[in-house]
Amino acid sequence: MLAHLSDQMRHTLGDAPTAPRPGPLRWPIIKPLAMFWLPWPRGRVKGPREAFVSKPTTWEADLAAFELLVERFVTDESRAEWPDHALFGSMTRTSWGRFCHRHFVHHLRQFGV
Repeated sequence: MLAHLSDQMRHTLGDAPTAPRPGPLRWPIIKPLAMFWLPWPRGRVKGPREAFVSKPTTWEADLAAFELLVERFVTDESRAEWPDHALFGSMTRTSWGRFCHRHFVHHLRQFGV
């Protein structure tokens, strides 16, 4: 799961751009509901393939890579524009932060944490 979350952080930081996927999740009313309010579906949701490219290595190496990516996000306060999310479209630093938090919690709950 750390490899997947690191892939997502690379997308967040613009290191791994993804092609936009049109759909209702980009609509102004649906986007905030799906991102922040409605329960996320259980099971594997078809996300962008770029969110599933890294192969797990060791726990220590994967955790270190993930921590570095999160640290980069947290300390990057001067950036004016952030990459679009493949499914949700335009994102601000705040919306990326809220999305990342919700995504991390979603997966932590899968493992009973």
